[in-house]
This record gives sequence, structure tokens and C-alpha cells, in this order.
Amino acid sequence: MKTLALILAGGRGTRLDILSEHRAKPSVPFAGKFRLIDFALSNCVNSGIYDIGVLTQYLPLSLNDHIGIGKPWDLDRRIGGVTILQPYTGRKGGWYQGTAHAVYQNVNFIKKHNPKYVVVLSGDHVYKMNYDEMISSHIAKEADLTIATQRVAWEDAHQFGILEVDNNMQIIDFKEKPENPPSNLASMGIYIFTADVLIDKLESFCNQENSDFGHHIIPEMIENNNVFAYEYKGYWKDVGTLKSFWETNLSLTDPVPELNLYDKNWRIHTRTEQEPPAKFGSKGRAIESLISNGSIINGVVENSVISPGVVIEEGAVVRDSVIFNNTTIKKDSIVCKCIVDKGVVIEENCHVGFGNDYTSNLEKSELLTNGLTVIAKRAHIPANTQIGRNCRILSYVDQNDFEDKIVLSGKTVRHKVQDEVYTKLTVAK
Repeated sequence: MKTLALILAGGRGTRLDILSEHRAKPSVPFAGKFRLIDFALSNCVNSGIYDIGVLTQYLPLSLNDHIGIGKPWDLDRRIGGVTILQPYTGRKGGWYQGTAHAVYQNVNFIKKHNPKYVVVLSGDHVYKMNYDEMISSHIAKEADLTIATQRVAWEDAHQFGILEVDNNMQIIDFKEKPENPPSNLASMGIYIFTADVLIDKLESFCNQENSDFGHHIIPEMIENNNVFAYEYKGYWKDVGTLKSFWETNLSLTDPVPELNLYDKNWRIHTRTEQEPPAKFGSKGRAIESLISNGSIINGVVENSVISPGVVIEEGAVVRDSVIFNNTTIKKDSIVCKCIVDKGVVIEENCHVGFGNDYTSNLEKSELLTNGLTVIAKRAHIPANTQIGRNCRILSYVDQNDFEDKIVLSGKTVRHKVQDEVYTKLTVAK
């Protein structure tokens, strides 16, 4: 039995807003030392799948650099291994236009490997899953397509593809993000196809652009093929929003988190940062937190996730926050309920995430409502600055971009060049 895995990793992830402004969503850092794509890659190799194609498109550089030749996942092998599949020009080439279209553009890659089964995965979900068990179910039911599913909260069901099944778990209906969900059985975006059926469907229905599995392939197959649901009851999170990303990270600081990153029988592999051990100064301490290698902690960290190379100076306090690589939080500053991207400098005596004003972000009210403030890559926050709740501080801002020392809740601060572009676009609309 030969299985090929295809990981869809070309999405921008607009709901992650400024965290995915300079990187593809699957390459967003997670849990200190990992990237989101590490979970799909690790699940593949832990399930015995070593033929993997990663379909990239949007800002692929950091993702390509992270995966490399696949050595951390034991994918640097002579037979099999990982292949980066980027869009190309030429006959049948061009940008990927939807999930099914992306796979269709690489149909020759599938034919070359000649697999019996093809596993199609999203590269931006957090979970641990043995795909071999799902493949066994697919074979036992003589399915043409098996879709991994999980029960979700009814109030969240409208955000997912929703399935209806019969008593044998055969799918009888599928609705993509319905306003009034008929059930709460949600698609996890994990598909197992019998390879020859997949190739036939791609060549029959993906000759046009904008072809998506949820809209074009799955409904047609439910009508004409054997399509079954595989209900997965383990841990699985879609971290597609800033709120869910922040909550999922901080849940790892619980005494016994649902997601066990320390399970030696199912390791999550990653490209390790070449950093020395974490170091604590005489007044440095961390409570219910994850502290990554290369960090220097001279202040106080509470209920937070600290990535490699972070420096927290004496008197600084980081609480309920996620701090990405190589950020510096200087003396006597307070960071509360924030996501802080890579290479940020927060100067002395700042307070980021302060006050009881929870005004939603004025530009992105649908994304920031719960008091979470987000600081983008390489921003520089000047000394003595106060930044409220639900704020967005965009990339590369510096002291010249702050009109005063207080940024009210719901505000967005951007670099002056970015601000000019944003103003022109807003006027044009």
C-alpha cells in the first residue's frame, strides 16, 4: 500500500491579520519553538508516510527555509522524502485558484508517484493524528473519499464545512460554512482519496480556475461515489483567528494541557533553533509558562509562551502573552494579553495592553474584540508608551510613527509609508 500526502500550505491566513503579513500561515510560529506546518509533517512521518508534497504559494520563503530538505522529519531520503510544489508558468500552469485547483496543477506529481491513496491535508491546524487508522477505515468501507470530521460547538459550526451522515457514517450531504448548520459534524480539512478516483475527478472538474474541494469536488462525489466520514475524537484546533491562536498557545501552559508536546511516542518534529539554553537572572522567574532556548529572563513571566532568543529585562513583566523570536522587552515594561511578533523592541517603562477599555479595533472589528493587542514583526515601541486593548501595531513602526505616548484601545499604528498607502486605498474605495 503506497500513500502520498499533499499538504496545502499556500494560504495567506487573512484572519491572522498582521501575523501573516510577511509569511504564509503554515509558517507562523507556534508554542515557542514550532511552526504550524510541523504538525502535519510530523503526523505524516509518525503515521509511516514518507512521500510528501508541500504546495506553497503566498510568501513561501520562510516556509521553504524552514522545511529545507526535510531533515528534522527524516525526509531527507533517497527514495521518498518531501518536495516543495510551487506554482509555475507554462502549459496548464499559473497561480493556484482554490484547493482542488492547486492539487490539479500537480496531478503529474501524483501520477509520477503512482500511489494507491492520496492524503490531502491542511498545513495550518494543530493536532496529533495517526492517518494510518483513517486509511484503514477508508479501505474497510471501500470508500472513494473519506473525510476526517469532529464535533464542534454549535455556535461555531457556521465557520466550518458541515456534514450529514447516515448510520454507517456515509455522507449524504455537505454544506460549506452554512448560516444555519444542520449538524455540528465539521470537516477537519483532512481527506483520503483513492488515487485513481481523485485523478479522474481533478481532470473532469478542475479544468477551469477557482476549483475548491468543498464547493466543486466533494458535493459531486457525495452524489456519485462512496464518501464516508471518519470521526476523530482526539485533540484538533483550527488556529485561524487571532483569538483561537492566542488561546491555543496559552492552553499549553495548563498543568495538564490537552495537547501533550512531551509525548515521546508521538513527537512533533521541527527545525531546531541553534540557541544556547534558556537563562534566568537573579530576579528572573517564570510561572506556568513555556520558555524556549536562547531566552534570557531577568524579569517576570506569567502564563505566557516565550520563543527562542527573547530577552526580558529586569523589572519587566510579561503576562498572558505570546512572544515570538528575538524580541526584547526592556526594563520596567509591562506586556499583558498580547501577541508580539519577531524582532520587536519594547523600550523601557512601556505598558502594552493596559486599561479596562475594550473598544474593538476600529479597522478590524471582526478580528480584535476580546482585549488582545497584536504587535507585528520588527516594530519598535518607544520608551514610556502606553498601548491599550484591541490595538494593532504594524511592522517596522518606530518612535516617529507615534503621535503621542498613549495609544487608545482599538487604534492601529502603522509606519508612515504604510499609512500613506492605506490612506490612498481608503480614499479610492
